[in-house]
Amino acid sequence: MFKDVLVISAVNLVEGGTLTILNNCLSFLNSNSFICNNYRVIALVHNKNTFHFENIEFREFPLAKRNWFFRMYYEYIGFNKVSKSLKPKLWLSLHDMSPIVTAERKAVYCHNSTPFYHVKLNQIRYSYKLYLFSVFYKYIYRINIKSNTYVIVQQQWLRNAFAEMYKLDKHKIIVSYPCELPQEKKLTMHFPSLSPLFFFPSLSRPFKNFEIICKAADLLIQRGITNFKVVLTINGSEDLYSKEIVGRYRRNQNIDFCGRLSYSDVCETYLKSTCLIFPSKLETWGLPVSEFIQYRKPMILSDLPYAHEAASNAEKVAFFDSDNALQLSYLMEDVINNDLSRFGKVCSQQLNAPYTKSWKELFDLLLN
Repeated sequence: MFKDVLVISAVNLVEGGTLTILNNCLSFLNSNSFICNNYRVIALVHNKNTFHFENIEFREFPLAKRNWFFRMYYEYIGFNKVSKSLKPKLWLSLHDMSPIVTAERKAVYCHNSTPFYHVKLNQIRYSYKLYLFSVFYKYIYRINIKSNTYVIVQQQWLRNAFAEMYKLDKHKIIVSYPCELPQEKKLTMHFPSLSPLFFFPSLSRPFKNFEIICKAADLLIQRGITNFKVVLTINGSEDLYSKEIVGRYRRNQNIDFCGRLSYSDVCETYLKSTCLIFPSKLETWGLPVSEFIQYRKPMILSDLPYAHEAASNAEKVAFFDSDNALQLSYLMEDVINNDLSRFGKVCSQQLNAPYTKSWKELFDLLLN
């Protein structure tokens, strides 16, 4: 039986939230009977041994992650050869760049919001790549972006930003929420804790703003408040940024620099946690915010557009200035004292079409 070809290009996705999105995407395609019966799904990845989906073919491109030369070669030369042999109905690039390929329909999923982030000079020493990305990524996005049938972003504010920066028709920019969350299920189970536990799961990046939590923890101790614990998923071995953070604040016994956790350990810590803190200054979504909503526990989030949208309909939420450690410390003190009078429900975000809230809705739109 002849089947149309559906290509998922994801050779650059190997960690963090983007890898979670890739796995969720492939899981949907692998389990959807209509897709399996009518499409030959081919995933282009960095390492095929990382994935185990019986209804998906994997093609491995290990060099694509080695450096930017190989990445650019594949996106603008190599993949065009692949597309001509496969003749796909849809080529979905899940990692920001719009490749030169031959396909009936083309779409690019844009995760990276660095073009809209202004790197401070004192952050350049932590990651010159972040600085270069913030300067040049907007030009990388620009290459071939108008060849796509659709551009996919995760939030309304990004749709508006992309439309303005690249002069795109907003009707060709899909706002697609990155995961499907349980709507009715109430996860209220928790493990008993001797003291309130604050949790921030994230990779080490300067814009993740780990230091603001450490400063707030120091302020709490200065005020004589010690009955709390903070868990941060860095340990100082990741890069210069985390090394300096851990070195500066390791004396604070209330902070546990536990290092990177597996996803199952992150979920277990969600259960143990009293409150999620998410102080990041730059996100396309903020996946832990969405994941934590179902636990119906307090969250303290950066007062930025991405956080308001990611926390839509969440209860027990407080927002703070991501540069204000004192404000954060008082909100943490409120949680410690079980006083949530400054926490409230986040209003539902009204999205303009086209938008999708599940992988099924997204692929229905992309394929029809």
